Amino acid sequence: MGGDQVVSPVQPPGGGRNLYDLYDWRRPEPKTDEEEVPTHLNTTTCGHFLVISTDKLSARYTGEGRHGHDVGAIQANRPAPQQKLLYYFEIFLKDRGQRGVISIGFTDENFKMSRQPGWEPNSYGYHGDDGKLYHGQGKADNFGPTFTTGDTVGAGINYASQELFFTKNGKLVGPVMKEGKGPLYPTIGLHSPGEKVEVNFGQKPFIFDIEALVQEERERRQRSVESVSLPLSISHSVVRTYLLHYGYQDTLAAFDVASGGAFPPVVVTSSEGSTVGDSESYALEQRKILRKLTREGDIDGVFSKLREWYPELLQSGVSLISFLLHCQKYIELVKAGSLEAAVNYARVELASFFGVSSFEDTHLQDCLALLAYEHPEKSMVSYLLHVAQREAVADAVNAVILATNPPNLGKPSQSALEMLLRQLTACLMERRYLNGNQGEIFSLQRVLQGGKDGGCEPCLAQVVVYFVASSSQPLSVSTIVLHCHVGGSATFSSACAHPRDKVGICFMITSWAKLG
Repeated sequence: MGGDQVVSPVQPPGGGRNLYDLYDWRRPEPKTDEEEVPTHLNTTTCGHFLVISTDKLSARYTGEGRHGHDVGAIQANRPAPQQKLLYYFEIFLKDRGQRGVISIGFTDENFKMSRQPGWEPNSYGYHGDDGKLYHGQGKADNFGPTFTTGDTVGAGINYASQELFFTKNGKLVGPVMKEGKGPLYPTIGLHSPGEKVEVNFGQKPFIFDIEALVQEERERRQRSVESVSLPLSISHSVVRTYLLHYGYQDTLAAFDVASGGAFPPVVVTSSEGSTVGDSESYALEQRKILRKLTREGDIDGVFSKLREWYPELLQSGVSLISFLLHCQKYIELVKAGSLEAAVNYARVELASFFGVSSFEDTHLQDCLALLAYEHPEKSMVSYLLHVAQREAVADAVNAVILATNPPNLGKPSQSALEMLLRQLTACLMERRYLNGNQGEIFSLQRVLQGGKDGGCEPCLAQVVVYFVASSSQPLSVSTIVLHCHVGGSATFSSACAHPRDKVGICFMITSWAKLG
């Protein structure tokens, strides 16, 4: 759409935010320790009436099962992981014994191993002899079919819906509301002579298709999100303000033209920097030129234009914008293979920034580390060589120019779209907190960089703008898909499409915090 390539808007200095945020998302995410999952039965705390196999994956009841306190119960060695959308395990009944009083479910860490799951507080059990679901202190509900020798029964936790669910022979039996927010242990209970079961914690394929249930849950939530509509004027305003804020003039002009006059066009400021109309349009032409120069790696050109148009921004030799531009100039020299020139440039221009702040020191260390690698593009600091790094600098330049306009003083440093995403992320974090910090940890960054669900599928948090333009002739671009990172990255891709009879803009923010 025009000459703009809209990518990776990142928050520059201003609004009380540390400039380090510009680069933090580009660094490889630190590897977090994977959440430990159950792998076998816990033989140290199990009931007294069980014999456990050497691999700790089979249990046999040896008691007589005469009363309610000689149950042979046993938990997994670890609680169910809480950073997943779903957790699931299965048991296979090798022998139902005399009465088939076998149960499967979840219990807390204080559960008595001489009792059946579902007979004690904070425990749940699906029982094979009567098909009932027990929970709390022996409260029983009619639930599903009984199970016996040769059956495979499963139990799981849906953290998104805060429900437990059970299966039999690969088919879903049903859900039950989960009470309480603490960790729960996969648990089985045996209570008549001869009962024997094998447990599958995922060391082999499950009989039940758990991945299909995960996908079904994601699609269910996505359908709920898509049922929420927003007025056309709101979506148009959000997108238009975003393009204005980051100086994508060509895209903005095409956006207004394709709207067919349904909304007022942008008012571009004069070359002298005077503002007419929306203050976001301040110095739009100049910001467009500076972004183009930065994206092309022409940092000398950026310095030249800034000295011509905004000399006050460079008066301080150690200003943040000077620092970023000098670092980028050094990076461009490294990318071009001019290593000797890069070293000389660092000695002359970058040395004065050491010790100014922890941010400068950290970023300088990354920049200088480029010279330590034979193949810096494969190193831990390779993010500095990506186009997104140039965009970060372009965004910083854009921000300091906007800040020279008096009407912008005190205004938020991010666009309305990014503020919405910040709110979305905060809501999702709060919702997880209210669920006892259970469920997938949302990361908008990973969603926008192609991860699953930010840990969650993009259905959990995506900002999608479909812009379908009307025209009697095919348009060069009629579809815009915009993903914007909260305080971080965004990608903006365009594709040709057939003309439509009317303009249709659908702006969808998926927020499960809002939908509950």
